[in-house]
Amino acid sequence: MPDPVTTPSSRSKDSPTAWLILAVGMLAYFSAVAQRTSFGVASVEAADRFQTAASGLSLFSMMQVLVYAALQVPVGVLVDRFGPRVLITVGAVAMVAGQLQLAAAQSVAEGVVGRILVGAGDAATFVCVMRLLPVWFSPLRVPMLSQAVGMTGNLGQLFSVIPFAALLHSAGWVPSFLVMACIAAVAAVLSGTLLRNHPPGARVLSDSISLSSVRTSMGRALREPGTRLGFWVHFTVQFSGNTFALMWAYPYLQNAQGMDPAQASAVMTVYVVFNVAVAPLVGKLSARFAHHRSRLVLTCCLVSWSGWAVLLLWPGHAPVPVVYAGACLIALSLPASMIAFDIVRTFSPPGVGGTATGLANVGGFAASLLAIYVTGLVLDLLHGAGLSPSLYDGEAFRPAIAAQGIVALVGTLAILRGTAAVRRLHGADSV
Repeated sequence: MPDPVTTPSSRSKDSPTAWLILAVGMLAYFSAVAQRTSFGVASVEAADRFQTAASGLSLFSMMQVLVYAALQVPVGVLVDRFGPRVLITVGAVAMVAGQLQLAAAQSVAEGVVGRILVGAGDAATFVCVMRLLPVWFSPLRVPMLSQAVGMTGNLGQLFSVIPFAALLHSAGWVPSFLVMACIAAVAAVLSGTLLRNHPPGARVLSDSISLSSVRTSMGRALREPGTRLGFWVHFTVQFSGNTFALMWAYPYLQNAQGMDPAQASAVMTVYVVFNVAVAPLVGKLSARFAHHRSRLVLTCCLVSWSGWAVLLLWPGHAPVPVVYAGACLIALSLPASMIAFDIVRTFSPPGVGGTATGLANVGGFAASLLAIYVTGLVLDLLHGAGLSPSLYDGEAFRPAIAAQGIVALVGTLAILRGTAAVRRLHGADSV
């Protein structure tokens, strides 16, 4: 039986309307990632504004990521029922509210509420934009367009690294987050007015939504080992780059590598530019070596983790070129994590594409949540025990970030197990 999510009229696929829909969706995702990563740029200022320790500061990103991850499956189910237009628009409105709340916050609790709203709005964006691709574009275009969506997100991060960071340092906390709220408002208006869920005459949405239909959709998605493999690929690949960008990059670069804010921003700019530059290559490799994606994923993991290994093992401050090289290697994890969705799309059962994508997308953010917490916890424990003279002591970052290796080990073992399960069901050359 044909998949109702991927069988609109062939005349509508790759049409000018399709490209307009994609442009609006990508703008919404650009905004979502800019909102998501803005706090990471402001983490040093946030520590002063809210007078909190490392674990308290990590609470902002932890709650944001927790909400994001928890909402992925509900969003996947809702988008299969109501379509991307409503969810992307509502998500952008939630991010407006979140950034306004953060701008006005005077305490940790008030600030965390703002980040929770940002996380909720962000959660409604990526899965919905990815849901638009197979509806409006031909199958051969989708892997590269998936990477294009990821690249757009990287540009959103670049916006937070350069213009937002400059505004933060020149105008201060409140004006900076008000500007971010305005960007989210523009995304909300354009999404609500221009997005379309599907071409005319195409049937792509479920007729109803109920607890029993949700259980059925999730059951169908989870019974497919390709969905589970997609989860673990996203879990294992994305977290190193995600935790770096969302939380620990600026504290690490400034305290462990002795950089000033301008130098740290320059490193993060190169980090994002490298992300954007390498994404098309990752997309081409995923499409060309579709039957070897697990090997490709593990290779990317090894390259990305080697970036951290070099920085953590280098005695004292690493030379500036080494810091840039390490950041670029870590950056590979973000475009490589998109391979998870190529895997899910390849094996997803008909009619549950949104649910399966949402389930897979939980992986990277669940791992990021664990890694952010573990890093902050180790920093606090070392300082509390008197083993590091300050909370963000440069040497304390070595064991704190190395502790993320536990997350990497769990994910790697799960990928190997998931790959074996997919190959048993779909053939030895399936992934």
